[in-house]
Amino acid sequence: MKIEEIAKEVFRAESEAILNLSKNLDSDFKEAVKVILEGKGKLIISGMGKSGIIGKKISATMASTGTPSFFIHPAEAYHGDLGMIEKEDIVLLISNSGETDEVLKLIPFLKVHNNTIIAMSGKPASTLAKNATYHLNIAVEKEACPLQLAPTSSTTATLVMGDALAIALMKQRNFQDRDFAQFHPGGSLGRRLLTGVEDVMTKENLPIVTAQNSIKDVIQVISKARLGLVIVMDKRKILGIITDGDIRRAMEDSEENFFSLSALNLMTKHPKTIDIKAKLTEAQGLMTEFKVNSLLVLEENKLAGVVQIYDLSL
Repeated sequence: MKIEEIAKEVFRAESEAILNLSKNLDSDFKEAVKVILEGKGKLIISGMGKSGIIGKKISATMASTGTPSFFIHPAEAYHGDLGMIEKEDIVLLISNSGETDEVLKLIPFLKVHNNTIIAMSGKPASTLAKNATYHLNIAVEKEACPLQLAPTSSTTATLVMGDALAIALMKQRNFQDRDFAQFHPGGSLGRRLLTGVEDVMTKENLPIVTAQNSIKDVIQVISKARLGLVIVMDKRKILGIITDGDIRRAMEDSEENFFSLSALNLMTKHPKTIDIKAKLTEAQGLMTEFKVNSLLVLEENKLAGVVQIYDLSL
């Protein structure tokens, strides 16, 4: 079999496993979402081996989307880390077979402390499933591994079930992009949502001309400022804006009398503006909507600076 065909076969096997998950979905999924949503504690996730690796990812997704969560290794838990689990915490235990010894050893402790147990396994009749309050069935017909030994389709199914749980919780919480940004302040989304226009705008030595300034004056100011624009003002009143694109178009359209033009002849009236207290995400939205690369920043209706599309990137 060609290498490309091997890859395609894996894609098919794991895609089928994901699609078949919906057949396993029952009321326990809804109840699991409800109990996590109403819980006062954290969502603790534990699993051994490959299930543990997937559990860490699920926990990370939960934590970044509004559900306080962390992963605990079952073997470490049994040797002291059980103290990290409090009575109000909900515990999600992952084991494809439902018979993983290290995971099962946690059950007596959790039951004594009345922790709600959510099990994720591929065996509804397993020891883990029988001892859980809610069971999420992640059974797959076959692994993508040709030997049916390496966890492949089963780990994919586990991950997708975890994602489904996280997304259901997000929607129930009405978790928005601004909430997401609170947990991702270092990312580009967090930067745009949390950083204000005031923090990145150019506010010193703004390129300003009057309506009477000549085209030569405009070119000199726009070249010196290196913002690709000049602002036409009458004292403190904004009259318009001239971009380097406006100048190029004027050179083409008014070649014979180009140097007799003034700022008044070139400017675009009513330039797009934004308030100084706005966030970068709002600036991005306005630039996209009006197809412009720059916005004039206003503070109490007075010019305070210029924010450009380059300021929105990391």
